[in-house]
Amino acid sequence: MIVIRIFLLSLFIMGACCCTQRKPIDQLTGAELEHACVNKLTDVIVHDIISPPVASRMYSYATLAYYEALRPAFPQSPSFMAKMNDFQDPGMPEGPIDADFAAATAFLAVSEKLVFSKDSIRTARKQLLTPFNHLDNGLRERSGSWGEKVAGIILHRASRDNYRQTRSMPRYSVFNEPGLWKQTPPDYSDATEPHWQLIRPLFMDSASQCKAGTPNPFDLDKHSPFYLEMMEVYNISKAPTPSQDTIARFWDDNPFVSEHKGHLTYANKKITPVGHWEIITSIICRKANADALTTARAYALTSSAMFDGFISCWEEKYRSRTVRPITVIRETLSSEWNSLLQTPPFPEFTSGHSVVSAAAATVLSGIFGNDFTFTDTSEIKYLGLQRAFGSIREAADEAGISRLYGGIHFRKAIVEGKKQGDKVGQLHLSLLR
Repeated sequence: MIVIRIFLLSLFIMGACCCTQRKPIDQLTGAELEHACVNKLTDVIVHDIISPPVASRMYSYATLAYYEALRPAFPQSPSFMAKMNDFQDPGMPEGPIDADFAAATAFLAVSEKLVFSKDSIRTARKQLLTPFNHLDNGLRERSGSWGEKVAGIILHRASRDNYRQTRSMPRYSVFNEPGLWKQTPPDYSDATEPHWQLIRPLFMDSASQCKAGTPNPFDLDKHSPFYLEMMEVYNISKAPTPSQDTIARFWDDNPFVSEHKGHLTYANKKITPVGHWEIITSIICRKANADALTTARAYALTSSAMFDGFISCWEEKYRSRTVRPITVIRETLSSEWNSLLQTPPFPEFTSGHSVVSAAAATVLSGIFGNDFTFTDTSEIKYLGLQRAFGSIREAADEAGISRLYGGIHFRKAIVEGKKQGDKVGQLHLSLLR
């Protein structure tokens, strides 16, 4: 009996020792680990009501950290930081690492520093990294140190990209002149990020490298291009088709929509345009069964293209300072007119949705192909809607035209915005060469 007990105890001990070397059931690895990291960051960005340009900064630095910390496991993959502006060379880790643990460590370290709800990221860190405790102490320490080193380099660059300086710059001064932007109803909010063009781009040489065309000159002559595009917005708004209504709402992506009922104001939180394309990136990667490296590349390049896209777009917005449809239509056609979507608080030209959607689609099409079909389920959580697309470019085109259907952009801002975003996306695709 004693011999049997000793034998059984030995089997138990051996089993326990073996289990400590196995991957825990709740441990995420490979591409799914990054999907989870990005999803956690999205939740925080929605909760904190982060503006689209600032959200693009958070996503770009965090996904770049993930890619660069993962890269030593794939020596053939180029460093993006080595080609981008103002990054130090991280070198290579001193010995073998667990690339998944290192990459997630880097992503979460950067995210925690950049977001407001830091406790939410700390909770995510515990959920995603604790399952790696089964790693050998030396491997875990070395991997974590490498991830923190990459994060430190990226955060050093972030501290010098002019973001802090723009926090204390003067508010935008509104000029009550015909054709120039001014605050719009219902909230008449101050201009969003009027100094964003001063943020240091990741890969563009300047905010004006991928410059757009020019808006139609303000002219209320009934035969002028400006008047005709104003009437296009107005006429669509009077009788939008069910399809136009759905498309406008599907791509709204306004992180803070206020609803006024009497003296009460309610706010609806939603994903930003950047967050929408981050989710599309995850959908595409999963459908393509992309491995960890391809997924990390897709996230990093798509995010960096949108980051630079916002800088390029905002540089044009605050140079041309074009009036919004709701302002000029109320002043000339109908004093009680409202757009289908709530007009965001910044100048009209070019369309930010068009720029960043085109930039993202250009990158994703370059990685996964021009005819990649997918179903966008990102809005099921917020609107209960999903839409199928025959290509990634088709989705970006619909995102652009949605702003016309929603009554918040003129057509030329969409057309020129797409051209602008294409330029930014092509530039970032060159990082793969």
